[in-house]
Amino acid sequence: MKNEEKLTGAVIDYIEGHLSEKLDLERVAKAVHYSKYHLHRAFTQTAGRTIHDYVQRRQLTEAAKLLVYSDRPILEIALSAGYESQQAFTTVFREMYKKSPGRYREEKIFYPLQLAWVWRNTPERPDGGGDWQSRIRPAQMEDIPLWMELVRQVVDGFPCLDEVDYRERLREYIGGSRAFILTDGKEAAGVMGLTPETGSIDFWGIHPRYRKLGIAPAFLKQAFSVVKAGGELSITTFREGDRADPGCRRRLKELGFAEGELLMEFGYPTQRLVLSRRCREESGDE
Repeated sequence: MKNEEKLTGAVIDYIEGHLSEKLDLERVAKAVHYSKYHLHRAFTQTAGRTIHDYVQRRQLTEAAKLLVYSDRPILEIALSAGYESQQAFTTVFREMYKKSPGRYREEKIFYPLQLAWVWRNTPERPDGGGDWQSRIRPAQMEDIPLWMELVRQVVDGFPCLDEVDYRERLREYIGGSRAFILTDGKEAAGVMGLTPETGSIDFWGIHPRYRKLGIAPAFLKQAFSVVKAGGELSITTFREGDRADPGCRRRLKELGFAEGELLMEFGYPTQRLVLSRRCREESGDE
């Protein structure tokens, strides 16, 4: 696992240094001196997505930034993002951002699909196989920098995220004892913003390096411990078939969440998913 973590970090460093170039699995594999088959398997297992997906999201994010903050022609931006034509770029951009590059430029509001991942160290596990839940605690104001670092690592799961507005809301959640954090060394491994009265999970992020270590069930136990007795948990996520979904919907359904009503949030199509306490208990996870 440590070797795969190190390799994933090297791949991310290489990609970040060549975002304005055409990148594919074969080129990245040659750069880090691994076979493309081994690299694909190692990166996907460790990071939870393919190199192609990561590259596409990062290049589209940089393209979106240029659309808002520069006067460069759309064709030039498309070529710098690795596309061979403006039409191909527009098709993918529309699928991911839900609007054309031209309209995105007109609105002049930049938000990222994917920010650069930081792959610092191999995640620790609870000592002696202990319980992650015992390490989840109410967040404090001094945790905000760590919390925001994690937000940037999982921003792909939250379309249209406005950091300024989010930071203000976070202060309110912390002041109302509605924000929970799990730290591992000098970074946040997971965070959750919750409304106990309704069971609404308003923000939930787990660093990609920790998603296979059982942290998600621990956060659900923590959430159920503070919601009203007999209540349920709910969260909004991408609709089925949304290409911009980095896997959030699948992970939630694997945890037992069931489909609820379709919604529109900040002009973005989403769906509410629901998890009942009874369902959780019957699955043996409580």
